[in-house]
Amino acid sequence: MSPGVALLFWSLVLFEVKHFICDFVLQTAYQYRNKGIYGHPAGFLHAGLHVAGSVPAILIMTETVWLIVAILAAEFAVHYHVDWLKEQINKRHALTFNDARYWSVFGADQLIHQMSYVVILGLLARAAGL
Repeated sequence: MSPGVALLFWSLVLFEVKHFICDFVLQTAYQYRNKGIYGHPAGFLHAGLHVAGSVPAILIMTETVWLIVAILAAEFAVHYHVDWLKEQINKRHALTFNDARYWSVFGADQLIHQMSYVVILGLLARAAGL
């Protein structure tokens, strides 16, 4: 395995660990209850934690400041809006843990977040010439 590909894998590992920590360990009831209210500070806090947690995964691949800032801004916007949309769907359809559709929406939310990491890694790989 080339050193560049190894760095991509380590970056992916950091994204995965970060996602688990930010979504399942650090997310408080305050964040969970309020991130579905557009513009509420809880949603900004939650997305901000994700952005802060992504910094190490990105720094493995680049030190280019403009690229780092662009990726973090895009991740913030995507994460915030995906979580908000998930909550809107759950509320609009009165979905609860007992509904199969709740779990489909939850899974779609998680898949979109994971795919955003794939896009980020693709951009970083291209910037690194991999």
